[in-house]
Amino acid sequence: MIVQVLFYVLSAILLAAALGVIVARNPVYSALALVLAFFSSAALWLLIEAEFLAIVLVLVYVGAVMVLFLFVVMMLDINVEEIKRGFIRYAWLGWITAFLVIAQMSAVFAVRGFGIDTAIGVAPQPADHSNTRELGEVLYTTYVYPFELAAMVLLVAIIAAISLTMRRRPGLKPQDVAKQVAVRREDRVRLIKGVGAKPDSAQGEGP
Repeated sequence: MIVQVLFYVLSAILLAAALGVIVARNPVYSALALVLAFFSSAALWLLIEAEFLAIVLVLVYVGAVMVLFLFVVMMLDINVEEIKRGFIRYAWLGWITAFLVIAQMSAVFAVRGFGIDTAIGVAPQPADHSNTRELGEVLYTTYVYPFELAAMVLLVAIIAAISLTMRRRPGLKPQDVAKQVAVRREDRVRLIKGVGAKPDSAQGEGP
């Protein structure tokens, strides 16, 4: 009974947070709502004893991705008024798209059901059960090729992002590592004598 209550409470929080992500006018508020949505999703994963997925969701998405996203959003010069006008202008298209997505997902679950009997709850696992080990065995045996393909896609995305960032722009000062490594002291430092300094030959002589 308590598990069902927690499920409905966490699901309501998750839906409210997800709605806040797309409704909030301020991008910082949207990012904070997305953090709450990730935490609620992690709690739902814990209810079905998927501890590894829950901790990865918190550490990777909340602890790294969302913190970086918040820093980027707060450092960018975002015109909030322009965002508000664009939101109102294209709100009808967003509602239509959301309705179509929900209708398609509902139709798939209603027709197929994915072979899951929703009347039966999740069976409890023994104390020595490790879902992390089972997940690793599935990823690196049955789905090893799709897993490697996903890694290659991410690598291509990283290279493309770096290429777009390092493109030629006016006022850009790129870093030349070869020149930095080949620098010499004589090229950077020049010793000059001040006014009234004694010559080198007279510095060691007495009065």
